Amino acid sequence: MKTAIVYCSRHHGNTRKLLDAIVQKHDVTLIDAVENPDAALSGYEMIGFASGIYYSAFHKSVTQLAEKRLPKGAKVFLIYTCGMKKDSYTRRLREIVEARGGKVIGEYGCRGYDTFGPFKLLGGIAKGHPDAEELRGAVDFFENLKA
Repeated sequence: MKTAIVYCSRHHGNTRKLLDAIVQKHDVTLIDAVENPDAALSGYEMIGFASGIYYSAFHKSVTQLAEKRLPKGAKVFLIYTCGMKKDSYTRRLREIVEARGGKVIGEYGCRGYDTFGPFKLLGGIAKGHPDAEELRGAVDFFENLKA
């Protein structure tokens, strides 16, 4: 199944580590949302959006690309890394997908080393993440997606 993952992984590269683990085993096109803000997504059967979490949301470049370029009726999955886990991080992207008549077929989130904002004063949180188990978890998640 022809698959693309639109991503932004800037702070510590946590999200990119998950994507690299997936790409090592599967033929997936990675699209950096910052470098390619107008990337065409219409030729893909499945589209992923992946990001570190910034102020409780996906990076704005990922969200903006989804708003502008997500094809109607798309099958979408979401991947993220965060310093602390919450359930609300994917809300905005889910709204975009639903507004386009698409379907979110799964999401995977794990902790990632975070020194953003006040966490910098503490030396960061979630050191050592994503770890090997979380990388395997991302690959397993991808392999078990039901389009």
